[in-house]
Amino acid sequence: MPTYDYVCKACGASLEIFQSMKESAKRKCPSCGKLALERQIGAGAGFIFKGSGFYETDYRSDSYKQGEKSEKDSSTAKKDAPAKADSGSGSKKKSEAKKKPSKD
Repeated sequence: MPTYDYVCKACGASLEIFQSMKESAKRKCPSCGKLALERQIGAGAGFIFKGSGFYETDYRSDSYKQGEKSEKDSSTAKKDAPAKADSGSGSKKKSEAKKKPSKD
């Protein structure tokens, strides 16, 4: 049920009334008792998104998405380069270990 804003034309009092949409508009002012209440057009309630399905990044522009993709690609390339160097040094250590005589 929505909340409606009312203003009295006679005394200037303003109030909010919580009432059904099917219910007719109120006319009698609770402050002065005159039949001068007027329902105001309000902004209403804002959207309330609940749940995990709405993110600010869902509706990004195409240029933003392209920039993000190129940034991700460049950071992935930087991460792959040291990994290849490490794997090569690991193979040298294994071959050095094979060359050393055992003390058994």
